[in-house]
Amino acid sequence: HVNEGFLYISQVLSLNWMVMCGMPLLNTKIVGGQTATPGSWPWQASLQSSGRHFCGGSLINNQWVLTAAHCFSSIHPNLVVVLGLQNLQGSNPNSVSLTVSQITVHPNYSSSTNDNDLCLLKLSSTVTFTSFIQPICLAAPASTFYTGTTSWVTGWGTTRSISNTLQEVSIPVVGNRQCNCDNGLGTITNNMICAGLSAGGKDSCQGDSGGAMVSKQAGRWIQSGIVSFGTGCAQPNFPGVYTRVSQYQTWINSMISTNQPGFIPFCSRILFFNPLLIFRFI
Repeated sequence: HVNEGFLYISQVLSLNWMVMCGMPLLNTKIVGGQTATPGSWPWQASLQSSGRHFCGGSLINNQWVLTAAHCFSSIHPNLVVVLGLQNLQGSNPNSVSLTVSQITVHPNYSSSTNDNDLCLLKLSSTVTFTSFIQPICLAAPASTFYTGTTSWVTGWGTTRSISNTLQEVSIPVVGNRQCNCDNGLGTITNNMICAGLSAGGKDSCQGDSGGAMVSKQAGRWIQSGIVSFGTGCAQPNFPGVYTRVSQYQTWINSMISTNQPGFIPFCSRILFFNPLLIFRFI
């Protein structure tokens, strides 16, 4: 039957984009702390109000963007989401701008504690995937991101001023216990994940909020966090704090009824040291 054939094809296409999440076609090498190569992070979104960038986000399927709740603590007129963007100014031949039909802040978000700092944006129309526009995979429940796990953050946030060109930086995960000590006991909840260098110097900053923190596993990039808050930027012994994505599969899937995002377990490698042997487990 013709209708059954179309249904089958649509189901296969849906499965294909889920299978391909987190696998950018143009991310062929890793360089950190500098300008990102165009197409390296194809899930990166720029949230813009009246033509000005104010937050980042990540494309998680063909019609939804994941970002931070605190990005919507105020009203943003003429809101658009720009995908496939490299430069905030000038030519961007691979970019697409879409309006937003629905803004859903997590119902338990607390602006005073920064807990549950996430928000879903539904685009007014579906987006066509290209080499420069692809979805990111999301960390499934029970994912483990142990201290030292290599992570990457991208955005147009503050360096000395708002960066015109998409930037990337590599930072290691900092355990929640240490992060609680650094940021103040009771500050870090189980819904958060931290990353940064004890010496400082590398971090996300203002303007990066809502963007993705990702780690690579078996050739696939998985989003572990959403840029949330921190004490200053890149300060020694003050790691940045991110919303822990693996805590929210149930809520995200309850908001997205079709073409649900690809949730994939991330398992950190653990090193056990012995004077004679090193055993590595995955």
